[in-house]
Amino acid sequence: MCPDCSRRGLLKTMSCGFGYLAFSALAHDAWAAEQAYASPLAARPPHFPAKAKRVIFLFMQGGPSHVDTFDYKPKLVSDFGKGGLGGRLLPSPFKFKRSGRSGLWISELFPKIAEQADNLCLINSMYTDSPAHPQATIQMHTGSSQFVRPSVGAWLLYGLGTPNQNLPGFMVIDPPGGVGGAQNYGNAFLPAAFQGTRVGAGNAIPDIANRSMTSAQQRRQLDLLQAMNHEYMARSGDHQNVEGVIESFELGFRMESTVPEVMDISREPQRVQEMYGIGKGGPTEKFGRQCLMARRLAEAGVRFIEIGHGNWDQHTNLKRALGSNALATDQPIAALLSDLKTRGMLKDTLVVWGGEFGRTPTSQGEDGRNHNNRGFTVWMAGGGVKGGMAYGSTDEHGGAAVENKMHIHDLHATILALMGLDHEKLTYRYAGRDFRLTNVSGNVAKEIMA
Repeated sequence: MCPDCSRRGLLKTMSCGFGYLAFSALAHDAWAAEQAYASPLAARPPHFPAKAKRVIFLFMQGGPSHVDTFDYKPKLVSDFGKGGLGGRLLPSPFKFKRSGRSGLWISELFPKIAEQADNLCLINSMYTDSPAHPQATIQMHTGSSQFVRPSVGAWLLYGLGTPNQNLPGFMVIDPPGGVGGAQNYGNAFLPAAFQGTRVGAGNAIPDIANRSMTSAQQRRQLDLLQAMNHEYMARSGDHQNVEGVIESFELGFRMESTVPEVMDISREPQRVQEMYGIGKGGPTEKFGRQCLMARRLAEAGVRFIEIGHGNWDQHTNLKRALGSNALATDQPIAALLSDLKTRGMLKDTLVVWGGEFGRTPTSQGEDGRNHNNRGFTVWMAGGGVKGGMAYGSTDEHGGAAVENKMHIHDLHATILALMGLDHEKLTYRYAGRDFRLTNVSGNVAKEIMA
């Protein structure tokens, strides 16, 4: 037997579910092939010095009303009931006030987030291509509403890899269902190793423990499978699907010992859990756990983390339903920002909040708003972004972006730039052409960078 193979534990016979298989020659060839194999998830340098090391994306699915949350429009009060944009103008039922030293206008819906005003950059001039939930949601995540494209998390992982090889570099907690599904965190034509790992609403990854085999037995079985995979790659050339299988098997094995500890929020002090709104079974319990989980994953080296929160589609019952959503998310989000800052992590963690579009300044029925893709708000915090800043604006009623307009491609280009990546150079060749997250457009909003 080759001594190198012996040191790596590749035996002449290896136990598996189908009995004993002899494969010493196979193992030797596979070992040689593996020497030329580098993990696609290995950390890689950025194009230029980065301001942020990781992203936490707080996705509010359904389209939060910007004119009731972060885009103050007093003109709606004076013009209440006037016709416009296909309906009657409806003022916000919520009061706004200036917050922080910066004096940002923030709705009374978010009193805790308002305390973090000087860390926020309100982008009040967002717009996107479609007013339909599925298309707009997919575009927010992938840059395209018409074609299957890699998600922004997959692009970041492709460009930068991940510093923790025992955890996925891209994790999605309770992603939106029914509006794009796995495409929102998929890899599309990028190698399979870059797709997101889904974590269910209960903050659990299914089947993370193997109850039928010991760790040593799993390692022996995995060595056999990987030897076969590497031998196949040595014969057939580089094959991204096989590479993805190899990486997923190895990562899954490493995750068995790492994930339970990282995802166990009971290890956090009670005061920290209470800060996130955890422990009393109230409206903040679920989202509080997810936000605390996001902080633990970020601390452990996960590159891109998304948390989903649904039901922001207030066609009716605006005051009560929007108030309920804000109550569930305000304290956990504020706690996440405060916690990151206390730990010295906010400066290199880019936190992004937003939905797929906004709502109309006109009423739908007596107490609702329709979809509005022409103008809405996304905010950022940390990660090299100027705090206490309002960037861009919609018109006096909030119907459409008019100043420093920011398309989804511009948002993605800016996120990549904060992570040290040039969106025009981060490309992948597929079907005879070079693809990128921002297609053939996208401008970096340098004005919001600290």
